[in-house]
Amino acid sequence: MATNDSRHSDPSDVPFWQRKSLEEMTDSEWESLCDGCGRCCLNKLEEEGTDRTFYTDVGCRLLDGQTCGCRDYAHRLERVDDCVRLTPEGLKTITWLPPSCAYVLLAEGKDLYWWHPLVSGDPETVHSAGVSIRGRVRASEAQVSDDMLEDYIVSWPLKLPKRARQAP
Repeated sequence: MATNDSRHSDPSDVPFWQRKSLEEMTDSEWESLCDGCGRCCLNKLEEEGTDRTFYTDVGCRLLDGQTCGCRDYAHRLERVDDCVRLTPEGLKTITWLPPSCAYVLLAEGKDLYWWHPLVSGDPETVHSAGVSIRGRVRASEAQVSDDMLEDYIVSWPLKLPKRARQAP
């Protein structure tokens, strides 16, 4: 993870995510927190009566498995019934975001990992660190019925690859 260096002489030298709360961020800053991994766009199953979430390697019908982005981000909420718009308030109740998610990390008082594009300056590091879903989506939800999702459960979205844990 990046370190929070309190030796900065000018507060404007401190990255916005280290000096602002999630609630204080502008829309543009908020949106830039997304690392582009695509893990949140995988279909998930929630166990009744518990907070346990099971990830699948089935992507949302709007998920592009190569770019790891949404094919229609501007209209996703209208096109996908269960798509969720993340907000600082919503983070208090959402339990299914992956532990590597910048929104989760910052809400927990942690800093971003070295591979996050805001830290590395390169949107490809999330892929080279093995964090993204690139090459790992087996099917689209348009191809898999809800009653078949259990056959697609995987554990990797809840894990951080070794190469992502420490800077190269």
